[in-house]
Amino acid sequence: MTAERRLRQRFRIRQDISYKCLSGEQISDKGVGKMLDISSSGVRFTTERALNVGENVEVTINWPALLDDKCLLKLVIKGSVVRSDSNNAAVKIEHHEFRTRASDPLPGVT
Repeated sequence: MTAERRLRQRFRIRQDISYKCLSGEQISDKGVGKMLDISSSGVRFTTERALNVGENVEVTINWPALLDDKCLLKLVIKGSVVRSDSNNAAVKIEHHEFRTRASDPLPGVT
């Protein structure tokens, strides 16, 4: 059995996500997936293809809790890819914020 090397506790929260790969202000690619886990320093999620390590991404997560028990929220994370394979990626969180969201699901997520 190997010891856990991560310094931050991970939380397994399965939520729909959408992601955008950014090249400056331009969107170079986008996709949808499911969040696998999150900590205060990173997020891991499924992807439609391998993402490039070092690539800047914006990840939007449908947050499971409501604001004031009535307002839907989304968590928007900006960061860079630290690991990726053909079907998931890990992103180091560099900035995050909660925003209110419409009752419609994320674009492309059913």
